[in-house]
Amino acid sequence: MATEPGAYQPDALAEEQPKYLRRQKPLDIRQRRFGRRSWQLCKRVLAGGAAAVAGGWLFYEAFHFFLHSPRVMLARPEQIELTGNHYVNRRAVLEKFYPDRGRTVLRVPLAERRAALEEIPWVEQTSVQRVLPNRIRVELVERTPVAFLRQGAELGLVDAHGVILERPAEGQFHFPVVAGITKQTPREERERRMKLYVQFLREIELVRPGAAERVSEVDLSDGKDLRATLAGISETGVAGAADAGAVLVHFGDGDFVNRFRLYVENIGQWRASVGGVDSVDLRFARQVVVKPEPKTTAARATRRPEAAGKPR
Repeated sequence: MATEPGAYQPDALAEEQPKYLRRQKPLDIRQRRFGRRSWQLCKRVLAGGAAAVAGGWLFYEAFHFFLHSPRVMLARPEQIELTGNHYVNRRAVLEKFYPDRGRTVLRVPLAERRAALEEIPWVEQTSVQRVLPNRIRVELVERTPVAFLRQGAELGLVDAHGVILERPAEGQFHFPVVAGITKQTPREERERRMKLYVQFLREIELVRPGAAERVSEVDLSDGKDLRATLAGISETGVAGAADAGAVLVHFGDGDFVNRFRLYVENIGQWRASVGGVDSVDLRFARQVVVKPEPKTTAARATRRPEAAGKPR
């Protein structure tokens, strides 16, 4: 039977229906359960958070305590412990901490206080430490004087670095007297000249032990010529009547061992030749200049005309 065009054909329509219109099988969705490992991780996170909060609270309380509590403040001089001072007055040390009165020990600027303490002439170096809860410990290393320093009519002290020190009333020292340097002398130059002085004493002790005890004064006014006043030195090492007079000796700026040995070996002969010796210049390599005492020179000048007037 013939089919008319445009007539309804159920079989053909069924074949042309797209597949996506067909009902699919539903997906099986499984829900994930909160397992044992997840609980452990959660507990760790909660414990860490609690510890952080507790630590922050403790830090805040400690910070507030050490910055504001009266129990950690410097309020009395007894809270500053001082050791190592023999000639430095305790009051001079406490004065450096006056700006810190009423502060807590954590607010004390240790580096600034250490620098301030080392400005005290007698202090060579120092250590400043906090001792919790409310003390400051100061340890001093004082300078070691090596000579008296002539300052006009007064005698002070000076160390090997050229630092000029006030002479303490309670201290007893036995040194030669140094002249020729003052507070106006540059610090570097003072130190250089004092090192020359220390070297001189050390080297003459190598020639004759105890020779430094025979040095009464050292003139450092000329940095290239150390002039020492010696007394009681002879070839035998025993002071006699002829050795009672002091002699000014020019040692230059080095080779003190050989120059002092030359002086010791010949001082007796020089005295025998010219009488009393006023000064000796040892700076020249092949020449020694010996200057007689003025009274010896005057006595010789007085005797010469008398000798010339006598009949032969």
